[in-house]
Amino acid sequence: MPDPALVAHVVATTSLTPGEAARVVEDVIAFHAQPVEDYVRARHASLKTYGAKNPEIFARIAEELAQRVVAAPELSERQLRRIVYG
Repeated sequence: MPDPALVAHVVATTSLTPGEAARVVEDVIAFHAQPVEDYVRARHASLKTYGAKNPEIFARIAEELAQRVVAAPELSERQLRRIVYG
């Protein structure tokens, strides 16, 4: 069960029911709990699908990681490549 105060806040600021708000909070927490390596691999695959090239992809992923709620460590392009390609 997510933090009851957070669920109450979501209920108070949206039209969601307590059950819906709890599911939304759980989904957001799960998204942000994703390990950095999993996020990098999934995001790389997603951007690659839309035709982006690696230099652009790695720069974008590095920016996105810096803005996450709990910021990931700063990773170089080489480190990002190692996560994706091993």
